[in-house]
Amino acid sequence: MKITFLGTGTSQGIPVIGSKHPVCLSNNYKDKRLRSSILIEKDRKIFLIDCGPDFRYQMLRSNYEKLNAIFMTHEHQDHIGGLDDIRPINLNMKQPIPIYGLRRVIENIKKRFFYIFLKNKKSNISNISVHELDKIQKFFFVENFKIFPLSIWHGHLPILGFRIENFAYITDASSIPIQTIQQLKGINILVLNVLRKIVKSSFPFMLSETLNIIQKIRPKKTYLTHISHTFGFHEEIETQLPKNVYLAYDRLIIYG
Repeated sequence: MKITFLGTGTSQGIPVIGSKHPVCLSNNYKDKRLRSSILIEKDRKIFLIDCGPDFRYQMLRSNYEKLNAIFMTHEHQDHIGGLDDIRPINLNMKQPIPIYGLRRVIENIKKRFFYIFLKNKKSNISNISVHELDKIQKFFFVENFKIFPLSIWHGHLPILGFRIENFAYITDASSIPIQTIQQLKGINILVLNVLRKIVKSSFPFMLSETLNIIQKIRPKKTYLTHISHTFGFHEEIETQLPKNVYLAYDRLIIYG
């Protein structure tokens, strides 16, 4: 399984517009982060988790031109804002792209991208088919792959992570239910969000919370994503992380 980090930043990305923060001014390419998203490729099937506003550029620089499915963690702009840009992929594949998400997320997509769902389309626009996951008990199949939706909390908002084989992706989590932690035990690779070092809100994990969750799950390797510029420089943070915990960066490719 080939895993490509398309983006590893928070909702603003790094650099932040107008910011004079040292990380935003860094010349290190690992400190430049587009909005978080990931591609999973196996047996010539390609799955995308989240489709944010940087999607077009992410796909161009990664040289991908097809998608077999998109899995949505939740409906915030930095996770769904790129749906207009799947149009050329539709044209290449000559078929709609299935999107999987919670009913609330699908309804939000239908409202924000209402023109995609019009019966009488008057132009070449994105072509998607939607699949609600609320009624899924434990797993569902896409292209013969067993996909496990993972229940996560983002503040007071229920969202999803996803597990495919021994790989799991979780972003924007502020708490993870014990049942989900049990679902993740024994995995080889975990991707998990970390926002910053210092606690400033009840929203996505700070470093201590992220490391605590990793200790509970005990994956073989963990890659951190959804990173704020206030977290620090990539090279400095990496030296402070425990063994087998790594800071992901845009265009990083790993195999699971």
